[in-house]
Amino acid sequence: MNRDGRLGVGVIGAGRVGPVIAAALAGAGHALVGITPGSDPDRVDAILHGVPVIDAAEVARRSELVVIAVPHGELAGLVAGLAELGAWQPGQLVLHTDPGYGTEVLAPAQARGAIPLAVHPAITFTGTTIDLRQLSASYAAVTAPAAVLPIAQALAVEMGCEPVVVREADRPAYAEAIATATEFSRSIIGQATGILAGIGVENPGGYLSALVRSTIDDALTRADPRGAVPPVLGDTIDG
Repeated sequence: MNRDGRLGVGVIGAGRVGPVIAAALAGAGHALVGITPGSDPDRVDAILHGVPVIDAAEVARRSELVVIAVPHGELAGLVAGLAELGAWQPGQLVLHTDPGYGTEVLAPAQARGAIPLAVHPAITFTGTTIDLRQLSASYAAVTAPAAVLPIAQALAVEMGCEPVVVREADRPAYAEAIATATEFSRSIIGQATGILAGIGVENPGGYLSALVRSTIDDALTRADPRGAVPPVLGDTIDG
């Protein structure tokens, strides 16, 4: 780590998440050393103009902090593969953004001296600069060994998030909660807009926009800290 606390950051994963996380960390003063190729280079360049595009092994070799933002099914194999190539460096920080894993998935990197961190910002990424504003109003699940937990929390803050510690053993349950919230919301909204379109309502998404947002805000306000589901039937009609 540099004396001023600034890091050379490399990103593995150029989908919707990686470039936005990189931009957030760059905004906090860190230097971007490279990102792996993606399927939409124009979008990535719009967010990270001029950042070198290099392969994953080179990202790992050059970086003091490696951010891994790849699909869930690819993460374990990627980490292990880079370990076999000798790409991980002693003392470097390796951070992944997957909700379903803690730091155990980073064990091959840790075995070679890297410091494992798991930080999942709880937003739905669009892959655009809009996400930077969303990050500033969001939370992030943070999992790390106790000795380096403050580093993970500090990086979450630098991304714009409020860190919330999630234990390693609780990451599967955390991932289930995230999946329930996102997938159920998409399914229900898709069903409702389909019904409205079927009866001739133009722009059904726009029609439901205020209703859905206000209903979700109300549900979040009513949410029981113990996880109980609040009664809501009829609330949007009868007040």
